Amino acid sequence: MAVTWRNMSPGDIQSLMRVADEVHPGLPESERVFAERVQLFPEGCLVLVDGDNNVRGYAISHPIRRRNPPALDSMLGDIAPDADQYYIHDLAILPGFRALGLAAECMATLLALGERYPTTCLVSVYGTTPFWGRFGFASEPVDATLQEKLRAYGDDAVYLVRQSGPAVDP
Repeated sequence: MAVTWRNMSPGDIQSLMRVADEVHPGLPESERVFAERVQLFPEGCLVLVDGDNNVRGYAISHPIRRRNPPALDSMLGDIAPDADQYYIHDLAILPGFRALGLAAECMATLLALGERYPTTCLVSVYGTTPFWGRFGFASEPVDATLQEKLRAYGDDAVYLVRQSGPAVDP
């Protein structure tokens, strides 16, 4: 069955929650968090859908102030007018749809959005740092405030940063 990435709409949130619950059972976030991200920065919110329009994955991303990613399950309120870094909040794909090049396809879109900023960042969980490294992300030292935020993402959470520029071939 063919699957494609498309822009997320508010009507996708309930289906997205089923994917989030399966992929991130230990990192729950509320529907309102996802709904707010779609409202605030729709171009950075994508869903992976099959031919029947069933959500099989999603991506959430938006601008932030440098080194200030939002805490898990928190509302932004707005996108800071002085945002100077792009943040990939999540890229989640159901297990049956992995290893098909779909993450790389999505990342091309997200990294193109991130080119508007000097860097793109994310919080790597579940030991996925090598996966993100294929796209040019590397760990960066964090201060105590950011380290405290990372704890909510689990003991293995790592803050990663990518300098803007030519995309790395995954």
